[in-house]
Amino acid sequence: MAEDTTPAAGRRARREGDELIFLALGGLGEIGMNCYLYGLGPSGGRRWMMVDLGITFPEGEDDPGVDVILPNLKFIEAQGKALEGIVLTHAHEDHLGAVIELWPRLKVPVYATPFTAAFLKAKLAENGGGLKIPIVEVPLGGKFSVGPFQCEMISMSHSIPEPNGMAIRTPHGTVFHTGDWKLDDHPLIGLPADEARIQALGQEGVLALVGDSTNAFRDGRSPSEVDVATSLTKVIAAAKRRVLVTSFASNVARIKAVANAAEATGRHLVVAGRSLHRAIQVAIDTGYLPRNFRYSDQNEFSYFAPDDVVAIVTGSQGEPRAALARIAERQHPEIALNEGDTVIFSSRTIPGNEKTIGRIQNSLARMGVDVVTDNDTLVHVTGHPRREELRQMYGWIQPRIAIPMHGEIRHLKEHARIARACGVKEVLTPVNGEVVLLAPGAARIVDEAPVGRLFRDGRLILPEDDSAVRERRKLAWVGLAAISLVLSRKGEVLADPEIALDGIPFEDRYGTSMEDIVFDAVEGTLKGIPPGRRRDPDMLREALRRSVRSAIDQAWGKKPIVKVFVSIVAGVKG
Repeated sequence: MAEDTTPAAGRRARREGDELIFLALGGLGEIGMNCYLYGLGPSGGRRWMMVDLGITFPEGEDDPGVDVILPNLKFIEAQGKALEGIVLTHAHEDHLGAVIELWPRLKVPVYATPFTAAFLKAKLAENGGGLKIPIVEVPLGGKFSVGPFQCEMISMSHSIPEPNGMAIRTPHGTVFHTGDWKLDDHPLIGLPADEARIQALGQEGVLALVGDSTNAFRDGRSPSEVDVATSLTKVIAAAKRRVLVTSFASNVARIKAVANAAEATGRHLVVAGRSLHRAIQVAIDTGYLPRNFRYSDQNEFSYFAPDDVVAIVTGSQGEPRAALARIAERQHPEIALNEGDTVIFSSRTIPGNEKTIGRIQNSLARMGVDVVTDNDTLVHVTGHPRREELRQMYGWIQPRIAIPMHGEIRHLKEHARIARACGVKEVLTPVNGEVVLLAPGAARIVDEAPVGRLFRDGRLILPEDDSAVRERRKLAWVGLAAISLVLSRKGEVLADPEIALDGIPFEDRYGTSMEDIVFDAVEGTLKGIPPGRRRDPDMLREALRRSVRSAIDQAWGKKPIVKVFVSIVAGVKG
């Protein structure tokens, strides 16, 4: 259906109180968990479109036991059926990783270009538990409607096939949502950014640019994937023994570069990691890798001579269950490394993963393995725009409004400075939950929406303030003391208390057993409470909890979690 962009249409929208709204549920003030909403219509009657629905990763000791973190969708869930659809810009986990788990709360169509659609379908087949999500495949450069929003996919360059920017047309004007992007004339896989279409969009007139901020501090332009491929081949050719390369599983261009390097150096290619196998199969199915793309599975790694193999493995971000972590711990069932082997980290470190990656690299170094990172040579390039590329984009688009996205606060602020220097008149740096009115009138923050995080904890999805996660955080710092007590119905103690201490020092600084300290605290408390009053189990539990916690605090200087179990045995005279 043709879009009505006449002045009369704009006047009708304004007369009816129509507003164009932007809101992030994730991705503003953090790198990852991208989830953006565009709203159109009068307050109380808006229709919404979601762009991306991704995850982020746990942040070490702050999220003990948490597998991944997802955006809390309570705001859009409260809008009932006002959400028209979800559009995915590309197939990275921080943009689509939450779709399978959170789609049942939304139940709307999901729009994606062929590679992203195939990637999501492969994930569904593997992990969806029979879930049926209506996935609408959009051709590259395709135009489609999501409720009142007229959308056009614009091909960009990134570190995965088919990254897309989105032109979102409304009666108030056009928003260009860049997605993740860079300018790479030779991306190795897929198309370069459609510079002609981007420039044409700017000539049509753009109300607002909502754009990637990840590399706002880095000068110059991002190197090309072709440059990385050349460098990887040189590093692998110089290696004397086994070579392992770890990268993001979805980086099909990097997979192809490693495969080409293996062929050029006469080595056999081995692939280890389920997500890599999935990405390769999707790339073959969608034409980004050839049908005859050949490699061996991990169970064949040991069959090859040390100078005859290069393996690409999962675990570039230090994931504890991925292949590389198990290799570094000498616990992988098929792959073992020895002194003189080489491991190439062909990826960047996502903020928050520095410690886990450092531990793996140190474990490899202790084995005598040569560790190569992008600090040593060109084995990775970013998929995000540096400062010169940002300036180029603003020169093409010339928006009235700029809203930096996809970055921590410092990235957003630096991107904002660049936008202002490029002549953008209205620049805002909202964070998650701040509601931005894009039109009519001057752009401004007008409201605040509820936002937050959900934790995937095993098979469960829990809110971030769930007591289980809170208690695990505390357990990591102060340990647990558990006391079990058996009483008669008259309050007489029938046996010595059972005491279990986890994560608490064995003895104090004077050499006194911590268990003895707890026993004395329990015994002293019981002596201070007459048998008749002990028949109140709630009172007794709280008294014992307080005394044990205080005794350990005095001995150790920390207050542990204390659990007291009181059992009343019926039929026993006391």
